[in-house]
Amino acid sequence: MLEPNQFEEDEAWVVFQLNDAPVRTEQDGDFNCIALMDAASGFIFGTAFVSVAQAEPSVFEVRKLFSSCLERSGGTPATLLLPKGQFQTTFPSEAKRRGITPVHVHETELLSLTSEATQGFREHVQGGRA
Repeated sequence: MLEPNQFEEDEAWVVFQLNDAPVRTEQDGDFNCIALMDAASGFIFGTAFVSVAQAEPSVFEVRKLFSSCLERSGGTPATLLLPKGQFQTTFPSEAKRRGITPVHVHETELLSLTSEATQGFREHVQGGRA
């Protein structure tokens, strides 16, 4: 399992889904919340809400997310960690375009990096009824 202390700040970022269940809206349907987070600090640089009908954000959304995250961070990471079987197209291609190496790992390997954020999101969205 990957641990935050294995990384320096801005060495690796993690892409993951914050929500367990879709975020429901009356007008626009159901969404997943995708986060881009620093592996060492756990700081979430940005998020994108993506329709559950889409496997991942569009190229435009991913570029916008990367740009906004790079502005907030102290530098460009060397590695982008992604859960295997998820985010297979737009995130890896945008990472490569920016000189970042995409690395797919089993989702269980990311749990110690992402569990606090997903728990916090769950509590916030469900009003503390996690």
